[in-house]
Amino acid sequence: MGQAHGNLIVSEAGGEEIADRTRREWIDAAEAAVLALPTDYPDGYHVEKHRHSRSQLLYALSGVAVVRTGGGRWMVPPEHAIWLPAGVEHAVDMLGDVQMRSIYVRQGAIAGLPDTLRVFAVTNLMQNLIVEAMALPSNEQPVGRSALILDLLLHEIPKLPERPLALPFPENRRLAALCRRFLDAPSPRATIDEWAKAAGMSRRNFTRTFQRETGLSLSMWRQQACLFAALPRLADGELVTTVALDLGYDSVAAFITMFRRMTGETPRSWRKRT
Repeated sequence: MGQAHGNLIVSEAGGEEIADRTRREWIDAAEAAVLALPTDYPDGYHVEKHRHSRSQLLYALSGVAVVRTGGGRWMVPPEHAIWLPAGVEHAVDMLGDVQMRSIYVRQGAIAGLPDTLRVFAVTNLMQNLIVEAMALPSNEQPVGRSALILDLLLHEIPKLPERPLALPFPENRRLAALCRRFLDAPSPRATIDEWAKAAGMSRRNFTRTFQRETGLSLSMWRQQACLFAALPRLADGELVTTVALDLGYDSVAAFITMFRRMTGETPRSWRKRT
């Protein structure tokens, strides 16, 4: 699986060489404070629901990973990472061939680490630190340069810029059903009044309940849902114009504006990296 050296363990890549369940058991039982594990997954691979006793920084070097929890869905495109706090049950689906680079952190390793699930953009510094952590030789002790890399990596996690790539689901069954229906046919034209009527609520009650249970306004949730629908299609090579019009946008420019606001780049520049 890999060799331990002090606070860091490096594992060889190749997710299919070792069963997911065996790897998870090893991660939870390891004594090191931080584990750096590279894993490559083929398109369509599904990692069943599981949880770790450690927090996980799941970084997508290439491809798109979709993380599903009881509270919603989170998209992890290239050069992004998701922080999964210890104990959160989750499953992962791969869109395209995914080069996953994970950092598993024992609880209490340092102060200030996030305590909620978040998606981050990975800075150039953080990307280099993750790559260096994966490349550390198995016989190297965590002193000197190795110890500095590990320590800086941990301290950079709370400083990563958060990105709105979460799609939380409300606990209210009627609202959750509306959210799932929307994902089947996303459209930016859906209105609060239409959703409130479908849920059997007043506009005011619907707005308050949706915001309380998802942490988002319907408008923001709807935009993120459209983004979730767009990313896999763009990764498959569909034209930006086709995706924009299918999602109900009045113009390609409006779709590009939304996409840039949500991801920090245009659809074409994003697709070049997938």
